[in-house]
Amino acid sequence: MKGIDVSENNGTVDWQAVKDAGIEFAMIRCSYGLHSTDGNFVENVAGARAVGLKVGAYHYSYALTPDEAIQEAANCREAIDSAGVGLDLPVFFDMEDADQYKANHGFSFSTEDTTAICKAFIDNLGLNCGVYASYSWLMDYIDWQNLGCAVWNAQYNSTDDFMGYMWQYTDSLNINGQNFDGNILYD
Repeated sequence: MKGIDVSENNGTVDWQAVKDAGIEFAMIRCSYGLHSTDGNFVENVAGARAVGLKVGAYHYSYALTPDEAIQEAANCREAIDSAGVGLDLPVFFDMEDADQYKANHGFSFSTEDTTAICKAFIDNLGLNCGVYASYSWLMDYIDWQNLGCAVWNAQYNSTDDFMGYMWQYTDSLNINGQNFDGNILYD
């Protein structure tokens, strides 16, 4: 199935145009960090559902320790529960460092530490959960084989050595003049 992922950073989404482009599902950011929620989560879920798309969610992590990941799991669960939305697809824990927060705060980037943080989030969310990361993070920092969860793999321009339940293949899928990350769900 073809899908996109969105957050408040995408602004207002024309969900009918998304559906008309052949998109069948949307992964929608619900929360990030210890206490933040995505301001467009409820609106995006409603819009995606209104045109018949399947919906999943993701949480962007700033956790530096397993204890912080447990707090982030509580934040993510509260965001989903308070929104009153059911999900068709898993919740994914996004454990990357796109804004260099982890690097700037002394994170060790060891496989043991990163995997322990992922495990703490997954074990404490209480919902069907997986891990999102780039191919290099999955190879170098996350022992995804031992997590026993779905994997959403960001790997642009190549399917070589693809692993996972879902593949983010581009960050430049243009739909009606708006750019999205493009994904394929292998279900």
